[in-house]
Amino acid sequence: MQLLGIIISLLGGGVLALMVGRQSPVASRWLSLASLVVASVFYTSLWLDSTNPLSTSIWLLHMDWPWIERFGIHLLLATDGLSLVLIGLTLVLGYVALLSAWHEINHRCGLFYLNFLFTLAGVVGVFSALDLFLFFVFWEVMLVPMFLIIAIWGHEGRRYAATKFFIYTQASSLLMLAAMVGLVLLNQQQTGVLSFSWFTLNQTDTSGTIGMWLMLGFYVAFLVKLPGLPVHNWLPDAHTQAPTPGSILLAGILLKTGAYGLLRFVWPLFPDAASAFAPIAMGLGVLSVLYAAKLAFAQNDLKRLIAYTSISHMGFVSLGIFAWNHLSLQGTVMQMVGHGLSSAGLFAIAGLLQQRLHTRALDEMGGLWSQMPKLAALSMLFAVAALGLPGLANFVGEFMILLGVFQVEPWAASLAALGMILAPVYALIIMQKGFFGAAVDGKTDALDLNAREMLMLGLLVAGLVLLGFWPNLIFTVTAAPVDYLMQLGKGG
Repeated sequence: MQLLGIIISLLGGGVLALMVGRQSPVASRWLSLASLVVASVFYTSLWLDSTNPLSTSIWLLHMDWPWIERFGIHLLLATDGLSLVLIGLTLVLGYVALLSAWHEINHRCGLFYLNFLFTLAGVVGVFSALDLFLFFVFWEVMLVPMFLIIAIWGHEGRRYAATKFFIYTQASSLLMLAAMVGLVLLNQQQTGVLSFSWFTLNQTDTSGTIGMWLMLGFYVAFLVKLPGLPVHNWLPDAHTQAPTPGSILLAGILLKTGAYGLLRFVWPLFPDAASAFAPIAMGLGVLSVLYAAKLAFAQNDLKRLIAYTSISHMGFVSLGIFAWNHLSLQGTVMQMVGHGLSSAGLFAIAGLLQQRLHTRALDEMGGLWSQMPKLAALSMLFAVAALGLPGLANFVGEFMILLGVFQVEPWAASLAALGMILAPVYALIIMQKGFFGAAVDGKTDALDLNAREMLMLGLLVAGLVLLGFWPNLIFTVTAAPVDYLMQLGKGG
């Protein structure tokens, strides 16, 4: 019941925030915070259950209620260690995004917090739904509110960016839905049972040409959300135009739903097709790492630069997934968490600078270290975290991914390692242009971080350092689920 409690508290909090938002925007903020706290209480209970030494199942929670029985659709929610980690990341970044929105969002507040909390609820549902139709419902619950967040509270080009986001994500969602229906019908043809259950469908024989086509339907949908080449073009515009809390949610957790889909659905449901397609997918991952890093060099808009670095770092995730060994998959999970924390920090920094300087252009910044030493120091920390500095979570993830990929495709690991050489270059670009050099006229009176902003960024710093030095906090929870997924992905 803890999982259902998390989802209901977020959905209910969103509705209440909308109801009180017109009369009191401040009350809508506090109601949103309260709903996150309630969801965190349920999550803490779920996490404590996961540490029970008497538990032998990898499934920490499993709920299965009939819904649309005529079509074999159930309210099937289940949580293993992988889901548990990603739901925890979702709630942590929910707090960070809420703190960033506290003063930035000052119109139609009730509607904003409705969409904000519905996005979080949709993401939690995506990470826990194991009925494919229910998964698709949560996928849409996650995407539609994010479209509205960009379109209503975004910056000057928000309508174009929101429309582009909607077209890419909805087109890929329909492709995934078609592949889901095709898989269900294939299973019915083989077994005579009509079911959308992941546990039933992972027993389907998906070898042959039809399995490859169905796998590609899932793969393209998740690649768009990851995103990876050649379907990445929506992300820079969406990030650039989204408000700061929208960028934090988008980079920190929504991109991770694409990686989660590859882990949970593509390999376990289509082991033969995924194995055959792996060299191509890894090649696209390498291209994402290098091409996006190169594009980052040319950006003057700080948020756009960070967006391209996200594409580059998520290329490592694609590589790790399609190497499909224990080392690379554990590294992939750590990279998902580490990138979620570091990218959220960078976008929060970009939002704070825009509020103070009224610009995102790097050539209109400079000399900020002396005016804002706290903000500058934390910017440096998030920049070096993104480039993979040892002692922080991103290094653990990328290093393990490269080791795992090298065991399978040495050429892919060797080329992708160049991305770790390119990353310091764009990190130095951010620091040099933004914080060093001569101060730009008219930009010398900016205020440094206040207590709320220090708390917001401190949560992210604590996570990066803690997981950098004690990665087993993640690995012990995800080891059994990773082994289980590997077994399914090998046709076992």
